[in-house]
Amino acid sequence: MGLELNNKKTEVMVISRRPNLNADLFVDGTKLKQRDSFRYLGTIITQDGKSHTEIKARIAQAKTNFQKMKPLLTNNKITITTRKRALQCYIEPILMYGCEAWTITKEIQKKIEAAEMWFFRRMLRVPWTARKTNEEVLKETESTRSLMSRIRRRQAKFVGHIMRREGLENLVTTGRMEGKKSRGRQREKMLDGMTSWMGTKRVTDALSESWDRESWKDMIANAKGQGT
Repeated sequence: MGLELNNKKTEVMVISRRPNLNADLFVDGTKLKQRDSFRYLGTIITQDGKSHTEIKARIAQAKTNFQKMKPLLTNNKITITTRKRALQCYIEPILMYGCEAWTITKEIQKKIEAAEMWFFRRMLRVPWTARKTNEEVLKETESTRSLMSRIRRRQAKFVGHIMRREGLENLVTTGRMEGKKSRGRQREKMLDGMTSWMGTKRVTDALSESWDRESWKDMIANAKGQGT
């Protein structure tokens, strides 16, 4: 096709459960540089295939931008309703960018929920020395914990879209790899967390429902009340 590969600009990465796995790829006798992570379309991809690094980076970026808008978001002369709308418009999209593909463990879920409360506490100017519970903060801001629910909702919409499209994403999501499973407990997948949030026992049951758009919408709407 007339395409050429620049071995000075080309880098490789191996995604595996085994750490520090060498690729040793050569082009015209030159060994390509191997990376343990790289950024693609604004998303950090790591060699372990997990979402932890990306989610932590997203939380940090959201907090940085919150500080830039601090004069507006912490201004008591502006109603809390208006400030919450500004938070949802300018800060939370930064945190939720690419969340459709996140694999969220219990540890990461706690970090996301903690970030949500961090925003509310800063908006109310609650000092770290104040003995104020999260429930009291939520009551003052007239809010509920909804960030995790919105992330799961976006994941469910994305899965329904790729399942009905029957493209490469569908094959990657539903396909099976040859070989045996590794020993020990298996990693939690994005579909596992999503189906648990939707109240479905098995992943296959949820995926079969995704073909019917209206039925899938009803499942997402009914799942919104199941936890955070």
